[in-house]
Amino acid sequence: MKRICSFILSLTLILGLFPSVVFAAPDWPSNIAIESDGGIVIDADSGAVLFGKNLHQTFFPASITKVLTALIVIEECDLDEEVTFSHDAVYNVEAGSSNANLEEGDVLSVKDCLYALLLQSANEAANALAEHVAGSREAFAELMNQKAQSLGCVDSHFSNPSGLNDENHYTSAYDMALICQAAIQNSTFLKIDGSRSYKLPPTKRNPEGLTITAHHAMLNKNDSRYYPGIFGGKTGYTSLAGNTLVTFAARDGMTLIAVVLNGHQTHYTDTKAMLDFGFENFQTVNIKDVDSRFSSLEQDMSISGIPASQLSDIALESNKKVTLPNGSSISDAVMSIQYDLDSQAPENALAQVTYTYNDRTIGSAYLLNRIGETSAPVLPPLETETGESLTGESSQSEETTPVSESAASAASPEQESSSSGIPGVVWAVIAIAAVVALLSGAFIFFRIQKQKKEEELRRRRERRRQRLREIGVSDEEFEQMMAQRRANRQQKR
Repeated sequence: MKRICSFILSLTLILGLFPSVVFAAPDWPSNIAIESDGGIVIDADSGAVLFGKNLHQTFFPASITKVLTALIVIEECDLDEEVTFSHDAVYNVEAGSSNANLEEGDVLSVKDCLYALLLQSANEAANALAEHVAGSREAFAELMNQKAQSLGCVDSHFSNPSGLNDENHYTSAYDMALICQAAIQNSTFLKIDGSRSYKLPPTKRNPEGLTITAHHAMLNKNDSRYYPGIFGGKTGYTSLAGNTLVTFAARDGMTLIAVVLNGHQTHYTDTKAMLDFGFENFQTVNIKDVDSRFSSLEQDMSISGIPASQLSDIALESNKKVTLPNGSSISDAVMSIQYDLDSQAPENALAQVTYTYNDRTIGSAYLLNRIGETSAPVLPPLETETGESLTGESSQSEETTPVSESAASAASPEQESSSSGIPGVVWAVIAIAAVVALLSGAFIFFRIQKQKKEEELRRRRERRRQRLREIGVSDEEFEQMMAQRRANRQQKR
């Protein structure tokens, strides 16, 4: 308990007692425009949004939906599992849509189906995989929405695994970037999605097998639209969605994700413009390399005059990055510390450090307790909204650690009083006051966060209501739908 309280007090002193002169940060680059209705480019390592147009406006995604489909399948299945194509999987697709010429009764491995899904954009492969994983396309769509929500998506709703036209199947540029960010962290997805070609095994309609090639023109070195550094992506098109495109590229230690929605035959030029903008105007840097404010925690030095020898097991996450405009530095960013951690935080996380630049989030990292214990003392600021503690009880060995005579002497109240001139009780009062102030601030922070989440929920509901109005569903019918949904959830529970 003493260790964690000392840590919190130390951070308070770092941020509050030694303010530095703040100069205006250089402007965020803005020399870019695209013609597509929606678009975004993010740094895949930091999550920073470098540019966006209509970030949270919803559009039909078409076949870039298959990135999410593939990610779920890879997480749920072994690649050598056999998939049998049903009549519904093969024939419940729009006429003339992308396919791999497969027939009812064909049997392929999950691996073969994933290549057909991502390279050929085969809609019957999407249906068959969905049935294999969840039993039906409808049940698989529930998995898609659950996965999207777990990734932080707030604007999306998925109704099928292929992306074919459906008024209840939509996403935003921001949500699609989050989905792609998760997908490229999966090595199996990267290998399949980045392939130029693949030969499917013999099937009923293709007795000699079928060689398929990636549809993404920027992957083809013989195409004028080839983009150096590209390592994957996915195309999409329907009459309602227009051209959609996601693209992944890496250069000079920076990995970018570009998303285009409702393009007008400019999806490739818009993607190139966004990638060029990102690579030419920004740099990705390791937080620990550029911000020394937490280095003393790991070097067992002192923080603002407070000995931190007991805090040497607390460290900033390794390899976490921020994105900065060229010509700027970490001193141009604003750092904040949050103790209210969500369910995605590591079990040994004590707080989250977030960096913003001109009100844009450019990266974050967790402060971790690297003690060999499985858990640490419980503190109110370190609880989730559900009340689940993110830390546990300290070990007995920590409480009974031997202290040398010289250290004990230096820590005695009598010696403190004689050397500093301030009674030990005064120091105790100051420490208690600081903790009370911190807890009060945490309480206020939690209240604000709760209000923000309630407001966001209200906004999402109103957006959904507006979309339904546009297709002729009244407010009364909407409320009936919501009541029925709640009843269905109760029955499932």
